Amino acid sequence: MFDFIRTHQRLMQLILLVLIVPSFALFGVSSYTSFNSGDQELVEVGNSGITLQEFDQARREQLQRIQANMGAAFDPAVVDTPETRLALLDSLIERRVLIDQLQQHHFTVSDAALRRAIAAIPDFQEDGRFSAERYRAVLASMGLNSKDFEEGQRGELALQRVLGPVAATAHVPDATVTTVGQALTERRVVRQREFPLSAFEADVQVDDAQIKAWYEANQQALSVPEYATVEYLVLDEAAATQSLPAINESDLRAYYDQNKSRYVQAARSNVSHIQFAVPADASEAQRAEVRQQAQQVADQAAADTTQFAELAKTHSQDAGTSANGGQLGWITRGTWPAEIESAVFELKQGQVSGVVEVSGNYHVFLANEVQPEQGESFEQARAQVEQEVKRQLAADRYAELATRLTEQAYEDNSSLVPAAQALGLEVRKATGVAVDRLLSKDVLPETEIAAAIDNADAQLLDDPRVRRALFSEASRKEQHSSGVIEIAPGVMVVVRAETLHPAQVRPLEQAREFIREQLVAEKAREAATQAGEKVLASLREAEGKASEEGFSAPITVSRMDAQGLGSNELKAIFEARSIALPAFIGVENEQGYAIVRLEEVQEGELESFMSMSLRAQLDQAQAVAEQQAVLAAMREQAKVKMLPEAKQALEQTDEQDS
Repeated sequence: MFDFIRTHQRLMQLILLVLIVPSFALFGVSSYTSFNSGDQELVEVGNSGITLQEFDQARREQLQRIQANMGAAFDPAVVDTPETRLALLDSLIERRVLIDQLQQHHFTVSDAALRRAIAAIPDFQEDGRFSAERYRAVLASMGLNSKDFEEGQRGELALQRVLGPVAATAHVPDATVTTVGQALTERRVVRQREFPLSAFEADVQVDDAQIKAWYEANQQALSVPEYATVEYLVLDEAAATQSLPAINESDLRAYYDQNKSRYVQAARSNVSHIQFAVPADASEAQRAEVRQQAQQVADQAAADTTQFAELAKTHSQDAGTSANGGQLGWITRGTWPAEIESAVFELKQGQVSGVVEVSGNYHVFLANEVQPEQGESFEQARAQVEQEVKRQLAADRYAELATRLTEQAYEDNSSLVPAAQALGLEVRKATGVAVDRLLSKDVLPETEIAAAIDNADAQLLDDPRVRRALFSEASRKEQHSSGVIEIAPGVMVVVRAETLHPAQVRPLEQAREFIREQLVAEKAREAATQAGEKVLASLREAEGKASEEGFSAPITVSRMDAQGLGSNELKAIFEARSIALPAFIGVENEQGYAIVRLEEVQEGELESFMSMSLRAQLDQAQAVAEQQAVLAAMREQAKVKMLPEAKQALEQTDEQDS
């Protein structure tokens, strides 16, 4: 059952949804809210409301879905914010408004429409067609009956009919598609003249008074969030390997011998044969006669090996090989019966054997090609053998250490030293781990402890699970170490916040160089803009006689192909009036300031296949806009009112949740 759930998650979401809907759509919202009358309301929607219990349940389910999708990267601090909670509450409000409309206007779904919708669900199909047997099996595996599922699905389909027709009828006029298409494909030929910041930075002078003034005016930009100095243990393959004892030479040789096929290719021979079958009830005289015939053929073949194939076609009684000249292919030593191998592997290339008895029949063999044993001797393969043995021993050692580390982490969570000593691990240290990121070195005070962001273990320390453990309630109050955190298969860590540093503003002396760089950049930008605007004014005065000197080679850009230009330049280019050309446009960009010379405007034209795609996108955007407009009107009609309790629910912290 659990395997089914894992492999049919989309169907599971549908099933859960349609099981929930009837409680609203079929039995009525008022009944539901009266059932929860003792719960705290967050939002009033007409005669009903959204309760705290409903909101918390929806929030938990949302976080579970996100965690299932994100896996180890899941971080509640990032995804469970007031903004995401507000979006969730809005979605609950909108759904409640739709349910009210469904009830008021008696939206229904016919049996035929219900059957079509269920038949279209892929998980109920076999070879692209609805399967009643599979339908019953899927529902049975989920512990559902068809009546409950179908009623739930009917309610969901009815709910879709509230806004469905709005989206279905949304349509953008042809003229709009044409206008947007022309705007997207319109091309403009331009040249650029740059005034980069780097050309003005050398002339900028910054004094201490300016630095201090900037510091006092920009405290927010200099704030450092709460962060931790941490100590931690890492258990991985390297740590497990380091604690291994020396490996005996005899053990390495034994491993080589047991796995010799991995290092050495056994001798092999490409052979053909002629088989002479002896009846099971043959007398000794008859057997002697068959053997004599075989010997005669063997002698003929030995005298002229080029005739072996023809002899096999004529005399061989092996129906499977006689037609192709007796070809058996490659025989590897150690894989065939001993009597065959002893005869075949004595032959040199091109030699024919005598008569060989195998399982009561007689054979004559020809060695078409012979390859001797080849590969690495123990001495040649020793380094690889040792590495493989160490890897296997390290895997066993890792499993042992992982068990012991788990026990140690829970026995003593006040220090990592006992666990480190017991397991032979190193207590490592780093600083600058904030609740949502690793801090850059330049914002941290001078310390002998390495910044986590520059640490070889930065990826481990930046794992959301590690950061959550460091800033948990237990860590804050008792400085307890975390339990074992499995970062990846074969990598475990235990972390402890040695010190939690409160949020602070960087001291002036520490921030001095950063502030100097900011001031230099600001003043250089001002200078670049002034210089650029002065040149721009002179170019505009010159009108059509303006020189191209200092401008780059022309490029052709469109809204769909910026040719490497920044968004500021592109916006300015297409906002510029193109009555008189060339036209000159001044714009600030990341590098400083630029003057764009607009030389030519080329009308756009959308190709037919792009026009169809654009129409579909515009129709979809129009559908969403119209649905939102209708929904907004419905919300207004329902007199949706946020209660004071909603603000508290949206801003509650993880500690309050717990």
